[in-house]
Amino acid sequence: NINMMKLALISALAGSAAAFAPAQTGARSTSLNSFSADDLPGALAPMGFFDPLGFAEKADEATLKRYREAEVTHGRVAMLAVIGFLVGEAVEGSSFLFDASISGPAISHPGQVPGGWDALIIAGIGFAELQRAKTGWVDPADVKFDQAGALNSDYYPG
Repeated sequence: NINMMKLALISALAGSAAAFAPAQTGARSTSLNSFSADDLPGALAPMGFFDPLGFAEKADEATLKRYREAEVTHGRVAMLAVIGFLVGEAVEGSSFLFDASISGPAISHPGQVPGGWDALIIAGIGFAELQRAKTGWVDPADVKFDQAGALNSDYYPG
């Protein structure tokens, strides 16, 4: 039973790590080099591009790509949080981590984790964010003051 639990935990972690890998997409160009919100991933028939609050109406290509980057990133964080809660509830008191001393509802688990693990988690998140920033965003020294947060031209959100 412990081996099955370890396998489930490793599988969940390995699968969630793939969510943070940058997507490799080829650059597309047309004679007009046009951009359409309908070209973004997720615009599927019969709905097409779904924007019920109209955020994309006045957004240019760069702004719309930043919106998509934020949407995908926050979605991934939310998915990992849900998996964390479900795994925390499932392995309560029977985990090989921390001598199975963590108990109670999953919402109370972070406060029961021994010291030092917080720094490790924060360092891991910081490393992932640094890699994402280096891959997707233009160096702040290379953009005008009023164009902060510019994405690289060859970077595709997600």
